[in-house]
Amino acid sequence: MIRRSRIALTFAFAAALAGCSKKGELVIDQGVGITSVLSSCPAVGIPDYTGDVTLFRSAGDRTADNMDVSAAITNLRYTCDEGAERVYTNATFDVVARRTDVRGARTVELPYFTTVVRGGSAVVTKRVGTVTLNFADGQERASASAQAGAFVDRAEATLPAEIREQITRKRKPGDIDAALDPLADPQVRAALQRASFELLIGFQLTQDQLAYNVTR
Repeated sequence: MIRRSRIALTFAFAAALAGCSKKGELVIDQGVGITSVLSSCPAVGIPDYTGDVTLFRSAGDRTADNMDVSAAITNLRYTCDEGAERVYTNATFDVVARRTDVRGARTVELPYFTTVVRGGSAVVTKRVGTVTLNFADGQERASASAQAGAFVDRAEATLPAEIREQITRKRKPGDIDAALDPLADPQVRAALQRASFELLIGFQLTQDQLAYNVTR
């Protein structure tokens, strides 16, 4: 299962200090400044414990003998168009499933959510869709593909000019603030958090289903 690829600030800071240069991160530039390569595209991922679902034949019995259908989200891919004021991200994924009773043809519909989160916790939008799995008679496994998309306002996903300048300004060795980490400034941290967005996809689970995933 793909785990959530959130742009948590702590992760971004660690990546910066490690000298990473992937899109969507901050990188140290030879120890005298930070070059911003932040993208206005949201990070895309699957929240922990929501990438798979298990259905049971009888409620309240979570034993293996009572298991009916299990499914997982896989092959999550996405594209992002930053060419407009509203940045559009389109994600596609596959759902693979297995059933324990292979007698007869069967259709199983599983709900999934698509949500945009800002700053790691504020839900901006949420939609629920359905993926349909068709099992042929005698077939144990089935798969289906689905997609989801979301818009993010470029202005909200862009750092203010003064914050960007503070982060990327070149610092010469010997300068008073040369050894200071601009990312430690509370205002910078807050601005980075406000500008970070995530597109999260997972199964729309019941409380019992989520509890099963967490505790198994």
